[in-house]
Amino acid sequence: MDIVVNEELKAYIDPLTPDEYEALERSLLAEGCRDALVLWGDVLVDGHNRYGICRKHGLPFQTVQNTRFQSMEDVHLWMIDQHLGRRSVSDFQRGVLALRKREIVASRRERAKAAPAEGAEAAPQDAAAPLPKSESLDSREALARAARLKSNQVVMIEKIQQSAAPEVVAAVKSGEITLSAAAAVASLPVEEQTAAAAAGKDELKQAAKRVREAKRKPARAQEEAGAEDAMAEAATGEDEVAALRKRVKELESENAALRKQVLTLLGKPGQTAAPASASGEDADAPF
Repeated sequence: MDIVVNEELKAYIDPLTPDEYEALERSLLAEGCRDALVLWGDVLVDGHNRYGICRKHGLPFQTVQNTRFQSMEDVHLWMIDQHLGRRSVSDFQRGVLALRKREIVASRRERAKAAPAEGAEAAPQDAAAPLPKSESLDSREALARAARLKSNQVVMIEKIQQSAAPEVVAAVKSGEITLSAAAAVASLPVEEQTAAAAAGKDELKQAAKRVREAKRKPARAQEEAGAEDAMAEAATGEDEVAALRKRVKELESENAALRKQVLTLLGKPGQTAAPASASGEDADAPF
C-alpha cells in the first residue's frame, strides 16, 4: 500500500523541535519502530515523524487501520485526544488543542440540531460505529480539565490565540516567555508586540512588566480614592455624633426649664419636679 501524507494533517499538530526530532531519530535507529503507524484508508494519521525517519534510513515499520473514522473531524478529534494525553506536550499546546476540540464539538452540536430527523434515518446502515460522544467544553472549567490546566491558564491561552502577534506566539511556543507574560504582551498593539519580539526575550519580559504596572496604577488610585472616601465618611460621622450630643444637652436644658415652670405654677418653688410615673401621670399630683 502506498501511504498518503496529507500535509494538512501533518501540520495539524505542532512539529517536534530539532532536539526532539533528533532524540526520536536516535531511538528509532537504536530500537526500531515499535509503534505501528495509524492509517485511515491509505492516509497517514499518526506517526508522520516516525514514517519520515524510517523511510530515510530504510527501517521497517508496521501500520494499523482505524476503522472508526467517518470524517476528517473524527480524525482531528482523535489526534487531539492522543496529544492531550502525552506528557511531552507543553501547556500552551494543550490549551490550543483543547480550544480546537471545543470548536469541533460545538460545530457538531449545531449541525445535529439543524439536521432534519429524516436525514438521520437515511444514513447508511453499514456505516462504521460513531466515535464516543465528546464532553461539552462550553465552560472554561471543562476546557481546563480536558487540557489538564488551570482555568486562569485557559483564559491566558485564549487571549494569546485571539490577540498575540505571530512572533509572540512563537516565543511562548519555544518557551522564551511564560504564558502570563505572553498574555500581558498580547494586550499591546500588534506593532509594539512585533517590535518587542524582534528585540528578544528580555524586551518581551520588560514589555509584559510595563503592561502589568500600567494595570496596577488605576487599581492603586482606586484604592487610595476609596480610603479617602472612607476617611471623609468617618469625619462626617464624627461631626454628626457631636451635633447629636449638643442637641441632647439643649433638650435636657429645655426640659429642666419646663419642670421648673411647672413647679412654680403648682406653688412649689425651689423643688425639683419628680419623674413621671410609668402611666405618664405626675407622682406628686394631689389628685
